[in-house]
Amino acid sequence: MKFIDEAFVELHAGKGGNGVAAFRREKFIPKGGPSGGDGGKGGSIWAIADENVNTLIHFRYARIHRARNGEQGQGSDRYGAGASDIELKMPVGTMVFDAETDDLLFDLSVHGERVLLAKGGDGGLGNLHFKSSTNRAPRQCTPGWPGESRRLRLELKLLADVGLLGLPNAGKSTLIAAASNARPKVADYPFTTLAPQLGVVETSLEKSFVMADIPGLIEGAAQGAGLGHQFLRHLQRTRLILHLVDMTGVGLELESQSTTKTSKTEKTEDERLGLALARQVQLLTQELSSYDEALSAKPCWLVLNKIDMLTQAERQQRWKVMKKKLGWKGPVFEISGLTREGVKPLMFAVQDWLSEQAAETAAIAAAASDGAAAARGEAASSEPL
Repeated sequence: MKFIDEAFVELHAGKGGNGVAAFRREKFIPKGGPSGGDGGKGGSIWAIADENVNTLIHFRYARIHRARNGEQGQGSDRYGAGASDIELKMPVGTMVFDAETDDLLFDLSVHGERVLLAKGGDGGLGNLHFKSSTNRAPRQCTPGWPGESRRLRLELKLLADVGLLGLPNAGKSTLIAAASNARPKVADYPFTTLAPQLGVVETSLEKSFVMADIPGLIEGAAQGAGLGHQFLRHLQRTRLILHLVDMTGVGLELESQSTTKTSKTEKTEDERLGLALARQVQLLTQELSSYDEALSAKPCWLVLNKIDMLTQAERQQRWKVMKKKLGWKGPVFEISGLTREGVKPLMFAVQDWLSEQAAETAAIAAAASDGAAAARGEAASSEPL
């Protein structure tokens, strides 16, 4: 299925039915009095977060949604029937914006969450409501209220615990295929993934986490180059970023070798490749910062991929230069997505980190709850009897 993560929709809620002015007319009952019923309520339009839906593609082809109008009231105290509501199923992680002002209206982050997008109009009042001791034959009635009409922008951000970041062909798809149940396209020729992939990584019978394979980024992605910010937004909801680096350095532009013949100024090919790989990491870090400062501040681990194609000496020399150039102090893992070397330790480390973060969050929430309960208790004890 084609992946669509943004769509525009036009919504028109139903109009309320009109109230009517009618009088009771039965044999032997003269002047039966007003009997006009109210109009029915117009249909509303709701959005429901559904974890079984994973793309906004159906909104690309069905952009206009109209709810039915309520029925008009009738005589003999009969009210008009209300119109049925429309429920639009959206993927979990969908953000709903006003297309005119670009204000965020709703964030559907929980399965089953239900929000009102466009309210149907209320039905008009029949003359039954206007009778009184001084107005026994009212002829007033009111029309139904119009329903809301809105133009909305839907934006889908994948909900994942871990996001994979890297240049095209860094091995992200191979890694997520090796570690999870996802089966993205993997081949022995250069290409880039065109749609995000989600995979569930099961580290035990009780523990698992969701990992997202984000399409490869290039220089200028924050300004829209390549696939650009279409997919940078998906990293905003992740808790941890794994930055994959292709340690083979295939296709990298190396700095020109110094013309000086002294050994102090000449660099080996591994040193030059290490510098080029460090520039890769700096490039994507700058792209994250340009797109969103909060995104660049997320915890990030460096994952050195494709080590099966290098000797131990080559790996050590390239990483030594990279570490010095980057000043890297965070976690570093060496893996091979193809042979799965180092993949399992990486996944276990990620699971441990996520569990620690969840425990810290729960402890903070419990402390805040205890503090609020204590404050309520003090306030209650201070009240005069």
